[in-house]
Amino acid sequence: MPDAAAALALIWMLVFPLAGEPVAYESVATTASAATADDVTVELDAEQTELMAGDPDWRASARLYHAGGGGATGNDSLGCRPIPMRTVAVDPRVIPRRTRLFIRETVGLRLADGTLHDGYWYASDTGGAIKGAKVDLFTGTGRGSMQPAMGLNMRTLSIAEAGRFDGCPPAWNNASN
Repeated sequence: MPDAAAALALIWMLVFPLAGEPVAYESVATTASAATADDVTVELDAEQTELMAGDPDWRASARLYHAGGGGATGNDSLGCRPIPMRTVAVDPRVIPRRTRLFIRETVGLRLADGTLHDGYWYASDTGGAIKGAKVDLFTGTGRGSMQPAMGLNMRTLSIAEAGRFDGCPPAWNNASN
């Protein structure tokens, strides 16, 4: 049996060679950027860095919804117009409405207009099918609006509370403020 352990150790060293000194976990966990699926690096501000490094407040299974063609119509549950790629429907027994959310998996998500998502969403909607640890991300008008976020559909997301908001969710030009 010791020969098998030695052989495994040798194989391990061949597959995973040492590449210099070990790196401390803290230096990796506090890196102020995030790599995206497109291999684009997004520079994070201090709040985003802290939210990325911390433990999530919730883990929830994501669904996508859109306006038109059988999707959502009208206003969200706060009486506001839903903001594409900002509005999220929640079960208010799990995530309170009016919570500003930071969803790690959406940082750097390339949107239809070519911009990158900063990770901030707003819990301003509810839905009959949103029960328990589920969220429904509003993508915009028409089925095509769901394309940038399709990789998030049916995935479990890491969600951190980033504060509260009053009134309606802000539009894109001031949403991360």
